[in-house]
Amino acid sequence: MSARPVRLVASDLDRTLIYSAAALGLRMPDAEAPRLLCVEVYEGKPLSYVTETAAGLLAELGRATVFVPTTTRTREQYARIHLPGPAPAYAICANGGQLLVDGVPDLAWRAAVDRRIAAECAPLEEVRAHLLRVADPAWLLKERVAEDLFAYLVVERALLPDGWVKELGEWAGRRGWTVSLQGRKVYAVPRPLTKSAAMREVARRSGAEETLAAGDSLLDADLLAAADRAFRPSHGELAEVGWTAPGLVVVPEAGVAAGESIARRLLSE
Repeated sequence: MSARPVRLVASDLDRTLIYSAAALGLRMPDAEAPRLLCVEVYEGKPLSYVTETAAGLLAELGRATVFVPTTTRTREQYARIHLPGPAPAYAICANGGQLLVDGVPDLAWRAAVDRRIAAECAPLEEVRAHLLRVADPAWLLKERVAEDLFAYLVVERALLPDGWVKELGEWAGRRGWTVSLQGRKVYAVPRPLTKSAAMREVARRSGAEETLAAGDSLLDADLLAAADRAFRPSHGELAEVGWTAPGLVVVPEAGVAAGESIARRLLSE
């Protein structure tokens, strides 16, 4: 009997597999709501959840595949998450800027990322200064730099002026950067900083013959397009613009139910 091909599963986390209370989307009667498992605690309070069924699926996914959590979160933010199942051998953080191998950052990978960004993009300092200059204190809550790679704002989304994100994206695009609005966060990310590049590197190292991916935001688009098969929920940035690609399946569910559906499909494919 021939060995089963190595399958790599690279999945975004927030609003793809795990969900904050605000993003759960529990529209059914309370008595019919699914049981939830907390997978992240922040400042002593539960923050992110999966359904109990999804927890079992994720544990099995971790045993059956090369499962690679793939996130825009920093290493510190990622470390708060405790998914069911075995600890992943690989994880991708900072939108591809940090490749963790058994929890340890790969310094050679990070150095290669830094060189490419320096060659192709305007400096982080320039982009950060522009963000602060065009942000209005009336709706700006926080400003952060992640891993010395990219910047983001935490905003009162309802107060964002129409067209502000689009205008920022056009300015950033001329300087080799991309802009993405995810929940209350506005990200400015160097164009070469991609999840897909890191996924390809993990596939090479692990000998994966097939890649599956899942995600919900514009920062996941390159990851989904690069995979052999991909999944996205019926919510999020990609849903809002109707984004599609060859091999992409859009699950009909939204909210935490979509996370369960995606986990099931990643396991059954």
